[in-house]
Amino acid sequence: MIYIFTLIILFVLELIYLKIADRFNIIDKPNERSSHTKVTIRGAGIIFYIASVIYFVTNDFEYPWFFLGLTLLTYISFLDDIRGVHPTARLAVHLASVLLMVYQFGVFNYPWYYLVLAFVFTIGVINAYNFMDGINGMTACCTLVMGGLLLYVNTKINYIEQDFLIYTLLGVVVFGFFNFRKKAACFAGDVGPAVLSFMLLFALGKLILKTGDFTYILFLSVYGIEIGWSVARRVYQGYHIFEPHRTFLLHMLSNEVGYNSLLVSLGYGLAQLALGASVIYIVQFGASVQWSFAIVALAGLSAFYLIWKQYIFNNYYIKGEERYAIRHRRLRKLKARRSKKAYLIPEVKLTQEVKIIDMPRKENSEDLLRSGVRSL
Repeated sequence: MIYIFTLIILFVLELIYLKIADRFNIIDKPNERSSHTKVTIRGAGIIFYIASVIYFVTNDFEYPWFFLGLTLLTYISFLDDIRGVHPTARLAVHLASVLLMVYQFGVFNYPWYYLVLAFVFTIGVINAYNFMDGINGMTACCTLVMGGLLLYVNTKINYIEQDFLIYTLLGVVVFGFFNFRKKAACFAGDVGPAVLSFMLLFALGKLILKTGDFTYILFLSVYGIEIGWSVARRVYQGYHIFEPHRTFLLHMLSNEVGYNSLLVSLGYGLAQLALGASVIYIVQFGASVQWSFAIVALAGLSAFYLIWKQYIFNNYYIKGEERYAIRHRRLRKLKARRSKKAYLIPEVKLTQEVKIIDMPRKENSEDLLRSGVRSL
């Protein structure tokens, strides 16, 4: 009953926020890189933080250092939604938030390079979650799947308070009601993906520390494949990796190919569900089986992703990728000229009235020499 009551409260608070955001012009205006075409309210992901506040208050203020880090992250991200924040300030707050989360874990006795990797990984996932929030329903679908997987594992292992995950998912359900539509009523903004990724990473970190099994990181592999290969491609082609663009596969499937954005989001969610269920099954086996599964899964996802994405690049016009498109067309024309030289030679069709005259064979130097010797 308490969960239903909380769901109603969150729903009412989200409606109130939409009114406030509309009043104070907290909106997302479409541009050439946008997947939407009309002005839409942003920052509705603040509801995730409100859900965490309800959990924190009703559960004896559990995980205080984590909650402090979450509050700092929420503040800087929501401020970015309202008026923009300098990247240096945002990065500094991200580092402070991750520091507080690591302190909550109590792992400062680990080797320093473990802590550095944890910082880099956490900040990378926070930004990746923000990048992936590009089409309607994507954040809601993938978060519900990952949260559901973590919730299921928690019933078997009990690595975190169950209400922590439940309240998080209640916030996602409320947001999904307004966002999982063909024409979304609101977007999560920067604050939504930042808060969600921070909360899910905290739960995932607790799970890994409890079990000592890093295979659970594969819960994030669908996002990881998308972000990793997209960043690698842009670095290879000389683009700035932090420059906004719309060359993620999810954007191209929705915008250029023309698939319904909700179906694309469902597809990503189902892929994550299938992989997550496989991970839960595989962790009961030994390390060699887990490593083999991880390699095969990542290689298969990468191959599928790269083939499909290259097909779209070859056959569709991508906004903002004119430089790549021009270069690609030139290469295709060059290959065509090299492989089809015979077709470039003009054909001469002879009619019946044309007489074919046999020309004498051209004499080479040896024939000329013989004829000269005979004449002597």
